[in-house]
Amino acid sequence: MSGIAQRHRPHVVVVGGGFAGLWATRALASADVRITLVDRRNHHLFQPLLYQVATAGLSAPDIAAPLRHILRRQRNVEVRLGEVVGLDAASRTVALADGDALHYDQLLLASGATHAYFGHDDWAAHAPGLKTLDDALAIRRRLLLAFERAEATDDPAERAAWLNFAVVGGGPTGVELAGTLAEIARHTLRDEFRRIDPADARVRLIEAGPRVLASFPESLSAKARAQLERLGVEVVTGAPVESIDAAGYVLRGVDGATTRVDARTVLWAAGVAASPLGALLDAPRDRAGRVQVAADLSVPGHPEIFVAGDLAGVQLDGRAVPGVAPAAKQMGAHVAAAIRARLAGRAAPAFRYRDFGNLATIGRMAAVVDLHGFKLSGLLAWWFWLAAHVFFLIGFRNRIIVLVNWAWAYWSYQRHARIILDPPDDDD
Repeated sequence: MSGIAQRHRPHVVVVGGGFAGLWATRALASADVRITLVDRRNHHLFQPLLYQVATAGLSAPDIAAPLRHILRRQRNVEVRLGEVVGLDAASRTVALADGDALHYDQLLLASGATHAYFGHDDWAAHAPGLKTLDDALAIRRRLLLAFERAEATDDPAERAAWLNFAVVGGGPTGVELAGTLAEIARHTLRDEFRRIDPADARVRLIEAGPRVLASFPESLSAKARAQLERLGVEVVTGAPVESIDAAGYVLRGVDGATTRVDARTVLWAAGVAASPLGALLDAPRDRAGRVQVAADLSVPGHPEIFVAGDLAGVQLDGRAVPGVAPAAKQMGAHVAAAIRARLAGRAAPAFRYRDFGNLATIGRMAAVVDLHGFKLSGLLAWWFWLAAHVFFLIGFRNRIIVLVNWAWAYWSYQRHARIILDPPDDDD
């Protein structure tokens, strides 16, 4: 097709190459549109396995793939590496950080979510969260260096502080991090140090609410706690964090008393906030910054603008659609269907979410699965969780590598990606 004809096709701008943005883009492969996919990073990330990179079980390329490679055969797509910093709904343009502007006929904002520290943004420097590959590599460095620092010191108090690990937040990410960290300390690092026993590490999972995995049935939540404790994780519930600094954290117990804990490694898995791009829209947002969208996922008053994934606040049948990968994929596919309907002169359909259930892994041979009343825990749940995640990985190579690495880790307890990288000096 000539360049002139290409320019006259309706232009769809997709902001974000995560699950929602990528699924929308791919679903428009045969549509008579031209698409510009804009993302600050050049890759699509399989976030459900990001904790495995943070805990040295997988390498970054195992769970990520370049967007250009994924979309190389889709001729109606142009991938643009850039950051959206402005939006003018009246002129239908988005502004990029490099000074360029993109005009759109249809716009999808699917820029995901970031960490939420509930008004304590100063904690971020001491308790990093896990959303990107950069986060995962930084956490991996922090975890591995903690054991190295403990090995190097002669001060018993300082050694104990380096071997104290805390994960704040008892959702799936927190449970996965805590369980895997306990396995590393008790199995992976065995016999590798001369002055410390890594098994002396204290791994604590802290949840302000009454139980971990609150979105699961109470029976599975209790089983998850029991499995964590068998792995050596100390589970603390009903105890919100009062403060976090470079040397440790303060907990408030149920009786109101506070306790100071010296710990050099605190990880944050307690909350998320929608991408700040939502603030560019003249639309209502909830407390987490999610844009309150219409039934077809468009912005009220702007039917040409759609919002999907973690940036969208969607209520169906009185319940919020969860911020999980299957929901984001379904939203992305729906937006593509809505755009096709608009181009054909039809009304866009209302979004309907199909909930397939909840999965969470805890550690080796330990997981919980809730499929609308069908509940599994332990080894069977772990195999189900493994099969589901490997199946949904993008790319045959990724699936094979993940299977091989996990098979090796299963039999040997080894984690092949235990390389400590120097922090970057700049943004290059």
